[in-house]
Amino acid sequence: MATANDHQAGTTEVAASPTTDRRGANDSLAPDLGGRLLRRRSPRHRPASVSSLDRIYDTRRENEDPDPRNDPTRDENEVLNTYGITELRDSFFDAAFFPPEEFDPDELMRHAELTLPYAFRKQHPLSLTNFFPKQWHEIQTVVRRVTQTRAGIKLLKSFLGFFIAYVLCLVPPVRAWLGRHSYIMVISSLLNHSGRSIGAQVEGTVLTIIGTATGLGWGAFGLWLSTITATARVGFGGILATFLCLYIFVIACLRSYYIRTYQLVLCAGISICYTCLAEVSGNEVSWSKLLAYGVPWVLGQCIALVPCFLLAPDAGARPLAVSLHNAFSIMVDGLTKSRTDRLTRRRLALTFVNLSQAYRDLVLDFSITLFSPADVKELRNLMQAVVRGLLSLKSDARLFDKFDQVQAANIRGSTAEPGDFVVEIGHGPESETTAHEREVIRFVSENLVEPTERLLSGMKDCLQSCDAVLMEMCGHRQYIGPPSNISNDVSGTLVKLRRRIITFTTTQDSVLASKTLPPTYAEYPEVVKLFAYCRPIHQAATAVEALAVKVNQMEQRKPQYPKFHRPSYPFRKSLHRTNAQVRHDRGGLTAGSYFRSFNDIANLINNITSREFKPLSRKEDIQDNGLEKMTSTMTATELEDESLTNTARVGHSIWTVMHRLQGFETRFGLKTAAVTSLLSVPAWLVQSNGWWTQYEVWWAVVMAWLIMAPRVGGNIQDLFTRAFCAVLGAVWGGLAYVAGDGNPYVTAVFAVIFMLPMIYRFTQSTHPRSGLVGCISFTVVSLTEYTHAVEQSPAVIAATRGGAIAVGVCASILVNWVIWPFVARHDLRCYLQKYVIHPFEVLHLIISGIVSKYVYYEEGEEPSKQDIVASEILEGHLREGFVRLRQLMGLTRHEIRLRSPYDPLPYSALIDACESFFEYVVALRQSSLFYHPHFVRDNPEAAARLLGYRRDAIATIMTNLYVLSGALRAGRKVPKYLPNAAVARKELLDQTKVLETELAKSGRYSVVKKTESEKWAQIYSYSYNESLTGCVDQLKELEKYTKVIVGEQGFDSGLHRNEWVIP
Repeated sequence: MATANDHQAGTTEVAASPTTDRRGANDSLAPDLGGRLLRRRSPRHRPASVSSLDRIYDTRRENEDPDPRNDPTRDENEVLNTYGITELRDSFFDAAFFPPEEFDPDELMRHAELTLPYAFRKQHPLSLTNFFPKQWHEIQTVVRRVTQTRAGIKLLKSFLGFFIAYVLCLVPPVRAWLGRHSYIMVISSLLNHSGRSIGAQVEGTVLTIIGTATGLGWGAFGLWLSTITATARVGFGGILATFLCLYIFVIACLRSYYIRTYQLVLCAGISICYTCLAEVSGNEVSWSKLLAYGVPWVLGQCIALVPCFLLAPDAGARPLAVSLHNAFSIMVDGLTKSRTDRLTRRRLALTFVNLSQAYRDLVLDFSITLFSPADVKELRNLMQAVVRGLLSLKSDARLFDKFDQVQAANIRGSTAEPGDFVVEIGHGPESETTAHEREVIRFVSENLVEPTERLLSGMKDCLQSCDAVLMEMCGHRQYIGPPSNISNDVSGTLVKLRRRIITFTTTQDSVLASKTLPPTYAEYPEVVKLFAYCRPIHQAATAVEALAVKVNQMEQRKPQYPKFHRPSYPFRKSLHRTNAQVRHDRGGLTAGSYFRSFNDIANLINNITSREFKPLSRKEDIQDNGLEKMTSTMTATELEDESLTNTARVGHSIWTVMHRLQGFETRFGLKTAAVTSLLSVPAWLVQSNGWWTQYEVWWAVVMAWLIMAPRVGGNIQDLFTRAFCAVLGAVWGGLAYVAGDGNPYVTAVFAVIFMLPMIYRFTQSTHPRSGLVGCISFTVVSLTEYTHAVEQSPAVIAATRGGAIAVGVCASILVNWVIWPFVARHDLRCYLQKYVIHPFEVLHLIISGIVSKYVYYEEGEEPSKQDIVASEILEGHLREGFVRLRQLMGLTRHEIRLRSPYDPLPYSALIDACESFFEYVVALRQSSLFYHPHFVRDNPEAAARLLGYRRDAIATIMTNLYVLSGALRAGRKVPKYLPNAAVARKELLDQTKVLETELAKSGRYSVVKKTESEKWAQIYSYSYNESLTGCVDQLKELEKYTKVIVGEQGFDSGLHRNEWVIP
């Protein structure tokens, strides 16, 4: 009710310019606000430039008198009392300004410490005192995982693919047949290692072979052109440089645009570097080197397929089972633990995101499972509905306690210790209650406590049974869980849950029908809190019931054998997604997920905000204005682009392409082409071509291409770690040859000792690219010792190849660090200012749609199921955004600050405040589904009286959020005085109460009906208004922490006039 038909409060009502007399409201506030209230009014004498705005926003008809003072029907006393002067609102809301609230900075930072992500609980990664204890702990953890979990099998599969190829290269006949670059076969089996699902392995094989073929083909064309004529031979270096630079630029852009092509373009880059840089000259082309590269590469891919298919093959069932089991475990924790536990709520939010990822991984590649993708999709939606229901449970009230215990605890000044399913109501500072209200609270509490506890217990049993059934269907229960004492009788637990839901509903209805309860709850807020807390539990139980029904159906339709399911994810979307192992191996998982999530959010928001808004007239009939009937607000259902003409579509496509060419993808392509081209220059110069070919320095270019990343910049930790792994691999490869004097058996033993931990680091740790560097360095050096043993000494081979690899690694990191770098602190602030606005856009777009579509809708225009689903989709994307923001904040711990210290506390608290704001918005949507203010919707006069107040309430929030967002974006100080949203909210609530009383006295609206529907209307009205009030409270937190980050302007700050932020 407080949101202004709330879209009209932010758009239609702000765009209109009615002549509104607010003297009564202002006078009534004067005793409360006193001299502290600063009221912004429109100037009486307006310059021509400002007066021109009146014509733009004027909504009067031509025959209307623009000056209300000339209205003959106007009361003469009113003219005398106001001296003929009327306040013209001129589209501005009537803002109230108070001095900012004083706060203790130390207390604010102590609260902010509680909001820090889990990554900040660890000691700093650059701490020297923590380095060795951390490494020892990591070693113990790795040993435990490899020996006791499935990680050991995955490591074995990955290592066997490498070791088979490596041993074959140690056999002299095989090595002689493969040629001097036999190690290409080993590197091929490493890049597409066997530790993945069958579908991902087959896809990787196809993509890597296609990428290698395209790189060899383009490079061969360049070689042919560089030697086709005598003139071309003279400038062969320039031709090859052009071919290499153009090709690297194109595939680097593809690598950053479409991550699905990562394996393809990665291998294409390696092959083009080999073709254009290895053994090149201006005299002739050694075409045999193409076969010497292509054949070992294909053989390496075939070898990698063998362990994947034969050793514990996985066709997608196990990753899905792990994701589902983890989700059920966290949902059970969300039921049994207090909702005040911030970590539990964050784990629930992360589970919401991971469920979508698990389904996406299943349908990206082909799979062989007992679950059909359609069933998994529906199962994901139902599980996310359960998570959404658990998150909607009150976070400021713990699970119930008996009213007697609560009362006794309040008397003692302490809090009773609750059990798993013990509900506690109303702890904390409570308002004074009358004896009758305490009696009503006791009555409601004693009747609802037991049914609610039993309902929560039934939900827990049902979730555990669903988990057990699904794990048994996957065949992984004995390895993953749950334990055997958990029943798999999902139909039995479903029946029990339904009985408890019926008991809960019956008890709730009987309590509502009891004569003990008053007809209205306006004077009994604690009673309303009880019902407002119990109702979300009932809704969560309904979501669990629907989930159990689906699991029961899947169990009954379980096929006898696993079935083959082809990829079913939409092709255009699949270009921006890839499977879990590739996401891990490419590195930068956190940053990549972060940018992908925010791109999706931005696209959804832009699809809505880019639409043309056409407000409806409030005075004339729609048909009189010649307008078609349409909604006056944008709703969340409109997530698709509007239909455009062919000309407009072509123009928009051209604009989109040109705009994207200015993005980070093009910048990444340019700097990648620059660093590879500069490192390649010695290959094409006559004076340096000899040692370049002799020492195979082209590996520096290959490593620079491998390590360059589109979304992750360099940091000091990566620089030292990767360079160290490159040197260590080269040294260990040289020792492997020298220790046995070239004995292949000794070399194989050295390979096992070194490559097992390196392959684990590459395939399963959080630092995969340093592991990849170590693997390639050891492989190249140790096998080159055999093919060049006569020409060069082992030390020279290790020094030259290892040095080239280290140079490529360092060059790529330094370029990423200096040229258009990724700085987590910068991106955090950039996207955080957008997220300050995004909750408002949800309020302005979704909630304005809620108010018009869900609350103040016309007859027959009730919200449909599609409207609700569309709102939930957008909410899901925004919920994922908060998860990614916290993950991005963890990356700031690895960055060196050259300018000033970086304090993550205010940023963490600001993210937490934004999330709380968003949760109130979600609660507002959920409560609005059942809140029906008929006295406003069906009474135009009542709606007109509240119009200005609703506009002021939403416009105040709107202004505050835009000012705070602009301050974060520009790094400018926040104005000292901001419009007070609490005052605007209070005015609206007071005026609403007055209006209800007047309508009740006139008999046009009854507030004393004792029907069950009217009582629920009061309860949902409380929840609805409480959610809006919570948004106002969180707005204060946003203001506090934004001022901590960017500062606060003051009248005595000494700033020049042009340095002030104009809101």
